[in-house]
Amino acid sequence: MSGPAAFDFYAGAGAARILLVLALAVIVFGVVWTAMLFAFAARQRRHDRNTADETATPPPLLWVFVVPALNEEVTIADSVHRLFDLDVERRVVLVVDDGSQDRTPEILAGLARPGLVVLRRDLPEARKGKSEALNDAWRHIHSVVLKQGPHRGTGPQDVVMVIVDADGRLDAAAPSAIARRLADPRIGGVQSQVTIYNRSGFLTWCQDVEFAVYGRLYQLARSRWFIADMGGNGQFNRLSMLDEIAGADGPWRPALTEDQDLGLRLYGAGWRSTHEWRSGVSQQGLNNYRRLSRQRTRWYQGNLQALRHLGSILRMKVSFIVRIDLLWYITLPIQQLIVALALPVAVVLWCFKDLPFLSGPLWLVVLIYGLAFGTGTLGLLARSEPMRVRDLPKAFLMSVPYALYTWLIIPSLFRALFRLMFRRGGWVKTPREPISGG
Repeated sequence: MSGPAAFDFYAGAGAARILLVLALAVIVFGVVWTAMLFAFAARQRRHDRNTADETATPPPLLWVFVVPALNEEVTIADSVHRLFDLDVERRVVLVVDDGSQDRTPEILAGLARPGLVVLRRDLPEARKGKSEALNDAWRHIHSVVLKQGPHRGTGPQDVVMVIVDADGRLDAAAPSAIARRLADPRIGGVQSQVTIYNRSGFLTWCQDVEFAVYGRLYQLARSRWFIADMGGNGQFNRLSMLDEIAGADGPWRPALTEDQDLGLRLYGAGWRSTHEWRSGVSQQGLNNYRRLSRQRTRWYQGNLQALRHLGSILRMKVSFIVRIDLLWYITLPIQQLIVALALPVAVVLWCFKDLPFLSGPLWLVVLIYGLAFGTGTLGLLARSEPMRVRDLPKAFLMSVPYALYTWLIIPSLFRALFRLMFRRGGWVKTPREPISGG
């Protein structure tokens, strides 16, 4: 095979050729785009290191740590205690008990201390999703926290609403690092780096890598353009920003990925967002594949729901490169579906149509292998601090098991598509694992 024929990968594939060529185009663009984002992320790291001590100091902030809790008897005490251990002058820990039926209310009652507020929600209002719990907390902040007691009269521009999951452990340095980011009054939201604290097995190690890749590559690159995405845990929002984008019921809309929805509307309204990568929040990973699949199905379904923002992205007054990134990011589930469908088709053609699964000169084999593992390699290299060229071979080798993990969760994407098509939106909460160690 030589010349133009070397690029005719799918001769004899028939009608499937369209799908295979489309999948190849998606993969090539994804690797190229990720390489570009990798370069932007590296520049952002250097910028953050060089300007860490130059940022203006913001006014004293009121930190309202909001902890949505539904049957969190395993982790709630640990989470609340850690929030009170943070070095901040003004704080409120607002736990939203969303109709818990285990020992969560009893445990919270035993934790009573100044600054701890428990907002109890009962059925039928309770258990309508995380967005409703957060909106209730937002209303409570305005109607009670800022109108009564020691924080009365505090302006929304000086209030930070922090979302911490009930298994979350904020780093001690996180508030001071976030405060430096919020010295810029145009910053409406800061997402902190997420890590997994029980990364002792293959699945939890992969989840830790996944969050590191997402934060230290994709999020850091988007911070160059101030369009970092908001996550569900370790999310810091300026209250005045939330007030501006709030609807009749509050800032959060009913969505399975209410954090992603909030982020898109944040910069759609003209606010900036950024990512704090050197400190953040650690959380539990899932060691059970069935539980992980259920969680990722919910996330994928939320990602598919977010496609409704396509029109607003096309209408945004942003640069061309930002628009391309937003479109690429929001259509990732569709891209993943295309690639996921192409692989079994290629295997079938190989088995039953005598079509070579991979053929051609050595350079072509190397190219295909690079496309398959290039994104993972760049992500794993970005995970390390500092990034060093000598770590590239290690990152390349580690990309193989990580690629296996990404394929293990692909079935969740098809399940999410099925649920979306048949309008299934109910969810059973994934139980926490017992806490071991600090």
